Amino acid sequence: MGSEDSASTNFIKAIIDEDIKNGKNGGRVHTRFPPEPNGYLHIGHAKAICVNFGIAEEYGGLCNLRFDDTNPVKEDVEYVDSIIEDIHWLGFDWGDRLYYSSDYFEQLYDYAVRLIKDGKAYVCDLSPEEIREYRGTLTEPGKDSPYRNRSVEENLDLFERMRNGEFPDGSRVLRAKIDMKSGNLNMRDPAIYRIKHASHHRTGDAWCIYPMYDFTHCLSDSIEGITHSLCSLEFEDHRPLYDWFIDQLDVHHPQQIEFARLNLSYTILSKRKLIQLVDEGYVDGWDDPRMPTLSGLRRRGYTPESIRNFLDRIGVAKRESTVDVALLEYHIREELNRTAQRVMAVLRPLKVIIDNYPEDQVEELEAVNNPEDENAGVRVVPFSRELYIEKTDFLEDPPKKFFRLAPGREVRLKHAYFIKCESVVKDENTGEIIELHCTYDPDSRGGTSPDGRKVKGTLQWVSVPHALNAEVRLYEHLLTKEDPLNLEEGKTFIDYINPNSLEILKDCKLEQSLKSAKPLDRFQFMRHGYFCVDPDTTDEKIIFNRTVSLKDTWAKMQKKGNA
Repeated sequence: MGSEDSASTNFIKAIIDEDIKNGKNGGRVHTRFPPEPNGYLHIGHAKAICVNFGIAEEYGGLCNLRFDDTNPVKEDVEYVDSIIEDIHWLGFDWGDRLYYSSDYFEQLYDYAVRLIKDGKAYVCDLSPEEIREYRGTLTEPGKDSPYRNRSVEENLDLFERMRNGEFPDGSRVLRAKIDMKSGNLNMRDPAIYRIKHASHHRTGDAWCIYPMYDFTHCLSDSIEGITHSLCSLEFEDHRPLYDWFIDQLDVHHPQQIEFARLNLSYTILSKRKLIQLVDEGYVDGWDDPRMPTLSGLRRRGYTPESIRNFLDRIGVAKRESTVDVALLEYHIREELNRTAQRVMAVLRPLKVIIDNYPEDQVEELEAVNNPEDENAGVRVVPFSRELYIEKTDFLEDPPKKFFRLAPGREVRLKHAYFIKCESVVKDENTGEIIELHCTYDPDSRGGTSPDGRKVKGTLQWVSVPHALNAEVRLYEHLLTKEDPLNLEEGKTFIDYINPNSLEILKDCKLEQSLKSAKPLDRFQFMRHGYFCVDPDTTDEKIIFNRTVSLKDTWAKMQKKGNA
């Protein structure tokens, strides 16, 4: 597991610096982020977004947003809208440079016709299964299709008839004529066009043939005048094909540069597998807070700044590695520690009655909003005779190092008074503790005693008559396996789904100040962690999601490593 220092590992900048020095592209830097609209963006895409938009911004260049929408069967306007929202949320904008590969369908068709006329493409009647069989393997060369030597005239006729809808899906494809014996399988006469009688989200039923991704992607880059085509490392083997199409057509030639994609521990970043999680009901949609999608992270309470800081920390490298998810959690924790208001919340309530406190009295106590931020100010919290504390903050028979409330023991209530447990009330049938009776020291207001006596335990609390009822959702890693890319034989990632990834607490008690909280507002619940208001919150039902616990795994790892 590791992280990279961006200042020393961004080899892309070194390449661009050299290009500018040599006058390549007239000194221009023009990048693009080209998602396929067939799913929601995840944090791995965020890295590509930050690389492409960040590089362009740093060099005073341009970055386009382009949807490579070549597969109408899997694409949807919902995905387009979500991608636009996510990129804006991350803090980037493309101005008036929003494009779709479908804008270029006619030009791409003309390019394919030109390849046919040059003897560089042919219509193949092999079935998909036969094409795979003829393709060969990594150790065995492929075999030429029996249709490889069709005449230019026949290929032009068949390709036009494909466009006119004369043939059923899967019956024919247009293939590039390259080299069936190439050591790179991508160069073994790859398909350029396939037949799909499917309605496209932008072009409707105007087309029944659609260009393949590899053909579309490089030529769309060329059409848009892209100078540096920055993509993740899995496209390295596709680069010779990228270059081949552009060279054969003799058009503007962007430079493809690959960088290592993001891998996170305990996290799946395969779009296909994320779709499986959604479709098979393992999560509650693409924005489930357990998902690594940007919409899921946003709903969980992550900020765009924390994600960008995390990505800046790991940098851009050529070598694949896996980053510990604890580093991502560290960055949101660091930000929220500075910015989030501290509030009191009781997630598993136990009632406390202060017998010597006046029954009808309510005090307004002053509470500091955030001791890390001197400008955060203070708020008022009501204090009354009946309170809620955490069930786990009381033990009837405590061990030696338990410093919270117990019979005969005194503790401090945050912002309030010292209280002492005098008696315990239990359910007659179950024996469960349902109520504590305590006394308070009226001279200890503010949490100090004039006689100088000290207590070791400080508890958060909520006044019973002023408490807000809330549902609180506690999230853990969706997977139990640290390295989901390295599965045991016979296992799939589904076998490692964490059955305890979500715990829903329905009877939580929150302090009154949270009544005005809005969706996605973030707070620190004292001693519990950082939480945000779920977008599904209504006036009738308040819902909070835990963003991250207070426990800083990354900082502890770093401290241990430096010891």
